[in-house]
Amino acid sequence: MAMEVTQILLNAQAVDSTVRKQAEENLKQFQEQNLPSFLLSLAGELSNDDKPVESRKLAGLILKNALDAKEQHRKLELVQRWLSLDTSVKVQIKTCLLKTISSHAPDARSTASQVIAKVAGIELPHKQWPELIGTLLSNIHQLPAHTRQATLETLGYICEEVSPDLVDQDQVNKILTAVVQGMNSSESNNDVKFAATRALFNALGFAQANFSNDMERDYIMRVVCEATLSPELKIRQAAFECLVAISSTYYEKLAPYIQDIFNITAKAVKEDEEPVALQAIEFWSSVCDEEIDILEEYGGEFSGESDIPCFYFVKQALPVLIPMLLETLLKQEEDQDQDEGAWNIAMAGGTCLGLVARTVGDDVVPLVVPFIEENLTKPDWRQREAATYAFGSILEGPSPDKLIPLVNIALNFMLTALMQDPNNHVKDTTAWTLGRMFEFLHGSALETPIITQTNIQQIITVLIQSMKDVPNVAEKACGALYFLAQGYEDAGSASSPLTPFFQEIVQALLTVTHREDAGDSRLRTAAYETLNEVVRCSTDETAPMVMQLVPLIMMELHQTLEAQKLSSDEREKQNELQGLLCGCLQVIIQKLGSSEPTKYVFMQYADQMMALFLRVFASRSATAHEEAMLAIGALAYAAGSDFAKYMPEFYRYLEMGLQNFEDYQVCAITVGVVGDICRALEDKILPYCDGIMTQLLKDLSSNQLHRSVKPPIFSCFGDIALAIGENFEKYLMYAMPMLQSAAELSAHVSGADDDMLEYTNSLRNGILEAYSGILQGFKGSSKTQILMPYAPHVLQFLDSLYMEKDMDDAVSKTAIGVLGDLADTLGSNAGPLIQQSVSSRDFLNECLSTDDHMIRESAEWAKLAISRAISF
Repeated sequence: MAMEVTQILLNAQAVDSTVRKQAEENLKQFQEQNLPSFLLSLAGELSNDDKPVESRKLAGLILKNALDAKEQHRKLELVQRWLSLDTSVKVQIKTCLLKTISSHAPDARSTASQVIAKVAGIELPHKQWPELIGTLLSNIHQLPAHTRQATLETLGYICEEVSPDLVDQDQVNKILTAVVQGMNSSESNNDVKFAATRALFNALGFAQANFSNDMERDYIMRVVCEATLSPELKIRQAAFECLVAISSTYYEKLAPYIQDIFNITAKAVKEDEEPVALQAIEFWSSVCDEEIDILEEYGGEFSGESDIPCFYFVKQALPVLIPMLLETLLKQEEDQDQDEGAWNIAMAGGTCLGLVARTVGDDVVPLVVPFIEENLTKPDWRQREAATYAFGSILEGPSPDKLIPLVNIALNFMLTALMQDPNNHVKDTTAWTLGRMFEFLHGSALETPIITQTNIQQIITVLIQSMKDVPNVAEKACGALYFLAQGYEDAGSASSPLTPFFQEIVQALLTVTHREDAGDSRLRTAAYETLNEVVRCSTDETAPMVMQLVPLIMMELHQTLEAQKLSSDEREKQNELQGLLCGCLQVIIQKLGSSEPTKYVFMQYADQMMALFLRVFASRSATAHEEAMLAIGALAYAAGSDFAKYMPEFYRYLEMGLQNFEDYQVCAITVGVVGDICRALEDKILPYCDGIMTQLLKDLSSNQLHRSVKPPIFSCFGDIALAIGENFEKYLMYAMPMLQSAAELSAHVSGADDDMLEYTNSLRNGILEAYSGILQGFKGSSKTQILMPYAPHVLQFLDSLYMEKDMDDAVSKTAIGVLGDLADTLGSNAGPLIQQSVSSRDFLNECLSTDDHMIRESAEWAKLAISRAISF
């Protein structure tokens, strides 16, 4: 087989699909019959300089895919598979890989670099291949340039793959020395310089100790700044990418260099090619992000040693930074509005200007207003568009007092421009800017409204007219109307200023959804989103008009289900439309279901609606499934116990949703709908609980289901227990051990990153909601005794959460609630246990004295329940 490997790898890339399929089948068989031999022959192919480049590259790629996968469960399987291979096989493969780094074929070298990093990612955590980094670093200076380049590339990939705590500081120092030498001006080969600069980007996370040492940090910063002046474009770009990464990883170390970096970035933005200029602007956007985070987190008051202070770099740079950014706004591209993925200097500059406004607030306004005034009426469209873009960009951040006088002057001008400007770019940006005005400066919280009885008619007329414009302008007009409606959401049942225009607005939005070109620029989606918002924020006065929408939208959904013989492209559009229509019905159901009189009339449509939703499940589209499921959840909530009549037919779709591991969002939403149905049906859900619980327990023990679905499953246990009360008894022996093992895992996560901590807190919350539902479900039952064996564990979980000190507010509220539930349900039996618990008293006192009134309310209730169970 090894003799033929080259030919099979070449055939696998053949144009002829029969040849290609046969080759793929051969590779699959070889891998299944003899994995060690298969991997060895791939490594041999990759390292053999006599073989064709195409077969070597594919061999490396297959090898890499044999070590790593996107799905977490598959990745773990592949890691185990590699670790269990015979050591001599692994040694031979690794020898081939290291040999390939010296190959003259660039593709083979680069592929080998990636594979070595994947192996390192598996072996280093298991204390295997300790000599790897030493081997790569030895004699790096004597090697030919192409091997130096590949070695640096490999080191970069290893740093990307491996966690910093697996490489000791001595090796980190050596890696950084090699990388920085490769970037140095004494290095004459540009490929080596580029590989070194990319490697530094990946190695920055390892350099904590080096950035804390002034001399080492100065040296690294000097080399990076010099690389931004390289004659080679890709090196300049990579060097600026390093600066961007340094600005977020080592913000607190930037002060000595910020003046030089400003000069370098300003020059690049003015004179360099676009890829470099974009990174130079990105540096300042990144600094803004850091300062916004710091100021939000500490409210500008710094305490303690560990907090990073805000150095106000952006504020200090304002006088020079703002003119630089305003200049970029004039570098628009002709067709950027039509291209959804467009990104250019003007867009980057506007985005950065928006971040600057959020960072420094009012100080930005006097520096930008002159530019707006000077350019807003110029004959050149670029100047008008740039002025409008600048205005829109500074509407979030500064105080309403500072902005409202400007908006009052500009509003009329913008409405006229939206109707009359001859240029589409200008109209697009004008509609966007109006949307930003309504988003940030319109709403019940503001004392001086920018929208009044005198101008609302004109605003609505202009927006409705603008919805007939080209798709990208119409889409932005829908967006502006969305925020206009949202500003009135607190009108309650009182009259909303939009009421007189409701019919006209809805009609205009429905017309947009039927435009031939509604598929462009997300226009149809935007029109439905706006329609939903207008309905959601409407008042009781317009309920009869919302009611008239029901048969209309149902009819449209019916038509999408009847369409026959569609091409795959049409089918995809059809599925998207089904999702939008189900989403619209969901909002209408929530609106009309929230008050008794409208609910009564509306329920006459429930049977037809349910039948339509069930037909949507026949389509193959995850988006449509999600939306139909959410709409059914809303219908169950509105119908209450009457929903029981739909269960016999709906149940199989519910089960399908719970089994949908591939589209895990569908699974998560279905779990949420089970909760809605529990609340609607209460104990009428009992006949379906065996099936639902079996599926939920299966989901939890599956390693294929995305982790984000697990927290909602736990809280769903709570919903079921609340609905069926003591009937939950038969599930305790399955559910409780699962809750306990998850609780133990989630209690201790020291040193986790932000994402992990956020996930852990949602997991804790799910577990606590389950405990709470189970405890409340058994309250007042004669069977409360059967919960006693689980009580110590629940208290132990609460203790460990309190000790960890990293709960977010939601978890604190649920946790103190569970303590109360325990006392409330188990009464005097729980008393002694609560008294023995390490931290119950401290935790309760802390929650009683917090600023968060939700937590305080929970704690006061818990205190009452506990005092009934014991004399606290």
